[in-house]
Amino acid sequence: MSVEMTEGLGRILELATGYIYPNEVQIHWSILIVVYPYITGLVAGAFILASMVKVFNVTEVQKTYRLSLITALAFLIVAPLPLLLHLGHPLRSLVLLLEIWFVYRKDMIQWSQTEKFPMNWIYKILSLFSKDVSDKALAFDKKAVKAITLIGIPSAFILHGYVGFIFGSIKANPWWSSVLIPIVFLFSAIVSGIALILLLYMILVPSRGGKIDMKCLDKIASFLLYAVIIDFSLESLDFLHRLYESEESIHILTEMVVNKLFSSLIIIQILLGMIVPLATLISIKLLKFNAELRKLLYFISAILIQVGIFATRWNVVLGGQMFSKSFRGLTTYKMELIGLEGLLTSIGLLILPFLLLAVLMKILPPWGKQNEGLLHQ
Repeated sequence: MSVEMTEGLGRILELATGYIYPNEVQIHWSILIVVYPYITGLVAGAFILASMVKVFNVTEVQKTYRLSLITALAFLIVAPLPLLLHLGHPLRSLVLLLEIWFVYRKDMIQWSQTEKFPMNWIYKILSLFSKDVSDKALAFDKKAVKAITLIGIPSAFILHGYVGFIFGSIKANPWWSSVLIPIVFLFSAIVSGIALILLLYMILVPSRGGKIDMKCLDKIASFLLYAVIIDFSLESLDFLHRLYESEESIHILTEMVVNKLFSSLIIIQILLGMIVPLATLISIKLLKFNAELRKLLYFISAILIQVGIFATRWNVVLGGQMFSKSFRGLTTYKMELIGLEGLLTSIGLLILPFLLLAVLMKILPPWGKQNEGLLHQ
């Protein structure tokens, strides 16, 4: 064992309390396993918001439809990287790629005729050299998009729901073992995805010289409020169920929450990431705030929600590894700054989807070429 590893274990042992087994001293699922469900949740949530347009005909959020699709794609491309890095379903991405292709097919054909080299050839290749923009072909595109979206909704549920299922099915771990964990993961994913699209819409539209459509923004915020209410209710139900059962593990779990997870769970996840945004969104719904104040409160709420959802993933993944199977001791997690499973790598993985999104927006602009109407869909 290297000197650095020995020193690291020594620092962890200094922070450990009670009786723990030797193989429980070091936490093996690190921050990368926190980042993975967080990113997949953003993919699922963004796609589900996009599906509101085609499946449920929610016209108010039409202006964020393409943005939601390419945002989901950008994060989906990065989603497997945390697991690949930690360990040292292409089919799921196929649905999203097909929907994007049918949505953009007409535009890519037009751009292939108007853009200069090499972009004109890029669009020809992306459109698979298709040239048919007849009414019949466009009608088929619309039908294909709706059919693919109907298939995509359960795919999005499975994409993130299986992560919660894996944790919830580990019966030997009382922090993870719960039938509600998969559902909590799913609805928290919807919350984070909707909040992300709201943030991107509020940032990107003004930056391109456009004007935010308050009907669209209010509708997204309404969906966000409903999703937060359901998510908060499910998490509260899960918490109350654990208290009601009061199994032998309840004492060590309580000690873990009070000593190890108080800041990340009570303050960041519950107070700042859930209660404050929920109260803010309800206040906006009940009170007649003007547009500028609503935009400010929406923006702050969406940021707090993102922080809270990330804290949720942190508390689930790391919290389940902090207590001993003896139920008599607690270990701790010391995050590295550099290295494959360090803080800088995780920050890089969280930034990378936004860089990919910037590239995708250059190739497949969600509002048309050169702002040719931010209303273009």
